[in-house]
Amino acid sequence: MDSAFFITGFVTLFVIMDPIGLAPIFVALTQGMSPEKRRRIALRACLTAGILLSLFALFGEAVLGFVGISMPAFRIAGGILLFLTALDMLFQRRTKRREDQAEEEDQNDDPSVFPLAIPLISGPGSIATVILLAGQHPGWAGLASTLTIMLMVLLITLVLFFSAGLLERALGKTGITVVTRLLGMLLAALSVQFVLDGLKAFGFAS
Repeated sequence: MDSAFFITGFVTLFVIMDPIGLAPIFVALTQGMSPEKRRRIALRACLTAGILLSLFALFGEAVLGFVGISMPAFRIAGGILLFLTALDMLFQRRTKRREDQAEEEDQNDDPSVFPLAIPLISGPGSIATVILLAGQHPGWAGLASTLTIMLMVLLITLVLFFSAGLLERALGKTGITVVTRLLGMLLAALSVQFVLDGLKAFGFAS
């Protein structure tokens, strides 16, 4: 498989999933819990998100075809969605919304499925990304690469969840804000590339 596809796919999914931004929210959702319980919640959240994203990578394009949506059209729509996510990251709206979701679920004893797995880890952006990546290289090789990328990002997310307290102290609030905005800039550029690829498939761009 093309290494450029693998690198671009990894960067895109990493930026969209934003494990670094999720780490302090995981701390907030699991505040006061024992380390063992935190680890169980982290594992369950990443496993649930992995199953959901795998299903969309496997069957997402078939579902799109069933409802009459072409892959180039979905690529353009996905690019626009990712661009809106990038704007949220640049202006800190995404972090605020995630913190609000965390506060709403504060009473929940087990936040692993909701809101951690859905929609924080496997939200609309992550789902759109795995469908786009799987659609870029149809066939088992492309699917295997997409699933490998997804597993790598989820593994990084799990490691950061396990060390969320240390990461939060090391970066601080300012550090996390800077990293989030840098990732937002990168995602904005990648989302424009998705739109251009979709337009190229329709013959509107060269």
